[in-house]
Amino acid sequence: PLIDCATMEGLIQTITVYAIPVLFAITVHEAAHGYVARHFGDDTAHLAGRITLNPLKHIDPLGTVLVPLLMVTLSGFMFGWAKPVPVNFGRLRKPKRDMIWVAAAGPGANLMMALLWLFAAKALVLLGLHEEFFLMMASAGIKVNLILMALNLLPLPPLDGGRMLVGALPDRLAWQVARVEPYGFVILLVLLFTNTLGFFVEPFLRLGSSVLELFI
Repeated sequence: PLIDCATMEGLIQTITVYAIPVLFAITVHEAAHGYVARHFGDDTAHLAGRITLNPLKHIDPLGTVLVPLLMVTLSGFMFGWAKPVPVNFGRLRKPKRDMIWVAAAGPGANLMMALLWLFAAKALVLLGLHEEFFLMMASAGIKVNLILMALNLLPLPPLDGGRMLVGALPDRLAWQVARVEPYGFVILLVLLFTNTLGFFVEPFLRLGSSVLELFI
């Protein structure tokens, strides 16, 4: 999300407001992948202790801490990643079909969390507790989760959308798409720095802002 952090005070406020929503967003996203993978027969994430709501198990020091802080400080745009949950697709009962559900679990979890932040903010307002800091955090929670959902739905392996596409396509086409995976992160960075990602993410942000204004 684009964030106003032109001053040190603004940066500190941004980190304070976004820290909990970001940690919850990545934690539940990754745990959801592992939970659904276990449901369909692969207990790799379970054995690795990754089906947990403990954020320390999912934090990547570079992608979850350093890169987001640098991005917010230098550009006002928050971007980062967590440690991917290990999934052995070959151990799924029906690998090609089940891959779709395992991949969809992450964005699905982010959508649910965005709704939970919205309901929490609405409940606070209905109770007459107009706590500005929490409302700012709820707004951040909605934005962060919608952005994570949008980014992960990009049909680019190894993102969740790419996994879903591979699982849905016929074998020959799926193999061609899967070959992109080693270059996926580089392609994502190119899309980010050319601001192409903004065209995909912006509609989700506008939707979140419109819903928030409607309900709060």
